[in-house]
Amino acid sequence: MTIKLDDGTYVALHEAALVDYSGMAVARTEGNTLRAALTAGAGRPKVTRSGAWHTPWRTLILADDAPGIYMSHLMLNLNEPNKLGDMSWFKPGKFVGVWWNMIKDEWSWARGPKHGATTANVKRYIDFAAANGIAGVLVEGWNAGWDGDWFGNGNDMNFAQPTADFDADALAAYAKAKGVRLIGHHETGGSASHYENQFDAAFKFAADHNEMVVKTGYVTDAGQIERVDADGTKLREWHEGQWMSYHHIRVLEAAAKYKVAIDSHEPIKGTGLQRTYPNWVAREGSRGMEYNAWGGKNPPEHEANLVFTRMLEGPMDFTPGVLSLKGQSDSDILSTEAKQLALYVVLYSPVVMAADTPENYAQHMAAFQFIKDVPTDWDDTRMLAGEPGDYAVIARKVRGGADWYLGAVGDEEARTLTAKLDFLDPGKTYTAQIYRDGPDADYRTDKRHAIVIETRKVTAADTLTLALAPGGGQAIRFIAPKGKK
Repeated sequence: MTIKLDDGTYVALHEAALVDYSGMAVARTEGNTLRAALTAGAGRPKVTRSGAWHTPWRTLILADDAPGIYMSHLMLNLNEPNKLGDMSWFKPGKFVGVWWNMIKDEWSWARGPKHGATTANVKRYIDFAAANGIAGVLVEGWNAGWDGDWFGNGNDMNFAQPTADFDADALAAYAKAKGVRLIGHHETGGSASHYENQFDAAFKFAADHNEMVVKTGYVTDAGQIERVDADGTKLREWHEGQWMSYHHIRVLEAAAKYKVAIDSHEPIKGTGLQRTYPNWVAREGSRGMEYNAWGGKNPPEHEANLVFTRMLEGPMDFTPGVLSLKGQSDSDILSTEAKQLALYVVLYSPVVMAADTPENYAQHMAAFQFIKDVPTDWDDTRMLAGEPGDYAVIARKVRGGADWYLGAVGDEEARTLTAKLDFLDPGKTYTAQIYRDGPDADYRTDKRHAIVIETRKVTAADTLTLALAPGGGQAIRFIAPKGKK
């Protein structure tokens, strides 16, 4: 929860190092008084421990302005250092995937005539990734268990058994030959104990098929995670309860044995544990792009709110980059094309999806160039300006390089911002590749695709004017000079 006090001070309330303990929410009591409210267990005490143990940290970040909230590393630093040792095997990067067509209900996770995870479809995505320098291809619905009603009941899921129309061995070899890795998907349907029973088989299968990252899922109603104790007793747990807080640690430890990283969806909140378990490279944990496919879409202010709330927890797999700006039944996404590009800089994650389809990207190749270029790993981050729910402007420097990138997102209002470029190296002239809203761009009209792509020379002494359309954004790549200034 992020609060702005009457005197202009910002306060972000959260917690850190949530391990084997119940997640904290806050409940309003009287007036503006908030009380800690622990998540319930399966009809038991909210927390049960024995021996010596540590509670999570309760954290308050205080800053004079909103960017100061974002730039804090408090939650991360309150966690223990890396317990997994050498992580050089993990490489950040972008991925495409057999996913968006399922979200739009054009393909299905289940077998049948609409099945998305077929050998032919996945080969096509591998070809697209290889042709565009994209490192990974996510495939959902590849394994046994998706047929029938799996929501809240994933006991038929088998994470080492592909469907007959998904040739896992051939696809892994095909991808490797093209310099691409498959990204696995383990949807539990909320059957968390059933998943734990398959850890070794599941992660060995992933490793054997050159999968460096696995996306997990826990799709079930609140309070309906299935836990099965050693004596066979079945219980129902909450996603943020004590048992699930330790389940996620067990996932990370099991995956690490096989050098697999985890991108968890329907997760427990982030509390900085990626410092201790650095194979927890991303998580969902808020309304991501998929909500834009359906009714009740994310409003234009959504991402400018995420920066100052959800993003304080750590990396988010938001799945941006839907340049078609179309969801289910050809419905319009409440964004401009330029804003979709800006999200790659504004919403950090070391593994980032280019969520649209190859066919849709083929219609927007000029804008897609930014998605091809933008990295996912950074040496430096500066928040240049921002207000929760209004706008956010962030600059990041590519890891191991000299180029900078800037992303700016707004809300439903048109607004003009300025950005000083004093983060650039002084005395050098950079080439700024700018992707901005067209002068008539507007998320409410058929001009949401209006985009201007231009190039200009800039230095650290310059200040850029950023004109954001309603629902708009701006993305810029600053290319450092080679050799001489």
